[in-house]
Amino acid sequence: MQKLVILGAGESGIGAAILGLAKGMEVWVSDAGKIPAKHLATLQQRNIPYEEGGHTPERILEADIVIKSPGIPPTAPIVEECVRRGIPVLSEIEFAGMYTDAKMICITGSNGKTTTTMLTYHILRKAGLDVGLAGNVGFSLARQVAEEPHAYYVIELSSFQLENMYRFRANIAIILNITPDHMDRYDHKMENYTAAKFRILQNQTSDDYFIYWMDDPVIARQVRNVQSEAIRLPFADHPVEGAAAWVENGIVHYALPGDVWEIPCDRISLPGLHNLYNSMAAGLSATALKIDDNIIRSALEDFEAVEHRLEFVAEVDGVRYINDSKATNVNSTWYALESMTSPTVLILGGKDKGNDYSEILPLVKEKVKAIVCMGVDNRKLIDYFTGAVPMLYDTHSLEEAVRACVSAARPGDTVLLSPCCASFDLFTSYEDRGRQFKQAVRTLL
Repeated sequence: MQKLVILGAGESGIGAAILGLAKGMEVWVSDAGKIPAKHLATLQQRNIPYEEGGHTPERILEADIVIKSPGIPPTAPIVEECVRRGIPVLSEIEFAGMYTDAKMICITGSNGKTTTTMLTYHILRKAGLDVGLAGNVGFSLARQVAEEPHAYYVIELSSFQLENMYRFRANIAIILNITPDHMDRYDHKMENYTAAKFRILQNQTSDDYFIYWMDDPVIARQVRNVQSEAIRLPFADHPVEGAAAWVENGIVHYALPGDVWEIPCDRISLPGLHNLYNSMAAGLSATALKIDDNIIRSALEDFEAVEHRLEFVAEVDGVRYINDSKATNVNSTWYALESMTSPTVLILGGKDKGNDYSEILPLVKEKVKAIVCMGVDNRKLIDYFTGAVPMLYDTHSLEEAVRACVSAARPGDTVLLSPCCASFDLFTSYEDRGRQFKQAVRTLL
């Protein structure tokens, strides 16, 4: 009997444990922290042995296979020791892929992954396909393969998940964009981060598709150096030779062999240039799957925005409040600012990941009337943006930040929470930050 050890008892780890059990493996789960109550209950109900609050190396190193949580870096001592001893260390996605022949539509990128994943899933469901949602959204792929198998899966993949994927094959691979993020994980080398993203292409065949934004400079450079048999379907926001989707005169054009169709930009439900890119990518993947153009068009028109991504919260005293808490890097905030059409009060701050704010400076000067810094330590933000905007506030709690926004905003303005930073200094997650923001705004009504 194969011994399967799971490092990390989050959604992916629990799913891998359930799949391992279903395949007759001897399963053991080890979490260095406290296992969430709902996952603990699942382990106990299924009599899966576990430990929490630390790892026992002796037991882990007896494994035939180790499944690692994406959040555990490859430099963790126990992971390095497994590799040194020749024990395969896999991601949950890789493990799940070993036990299914389903079609895999896989989406990565620095920004827009969740929206594009949810939009693609929405189109496929509307087309009546048997489809599951997995990866960073939905339920664990491994758990679905074990308990609720589907013919198709739409999977959001981070670079962390891709690191430990080796034989997994994406039938459709989408890379939306690549901008600096998680540089601390990649030795502060952009080429390492880029290489991790491009692992999504490994094992693709001539029957598969590679969809990407052709004007992204990092992608464009890497594409020239990558050998892939997959059919390339690039997209752009302007007419350009070789594009499979492009924008011209306010209309998105899709052109695949034997399938040419279009949709006016103003019929797409999601606002902003970044969402236009997301819609082109999702539309291309659905077209490649031979879904009827009318169904795709209808789905692009009625899709509702993802929570915490440019999510309208409320209008209070003539001021619109927008929750973009999922913007945990500079490029994501750039897209949010690009979509603003009114004077903006911008909430920035959190756990800085080595951010370079020069990318958003021109948009800040053009569109932002006030910056409200919200974090434990705002010195870097204050030093950088002093003089760039008429008003700059230094706040250290959500309540204090919202009060500053009320003071700065006037009827017709927009208050935008798009922090550029991770949430872990004041909040447990970007979801926690977004929900607390929404709650605070609603108390103003």
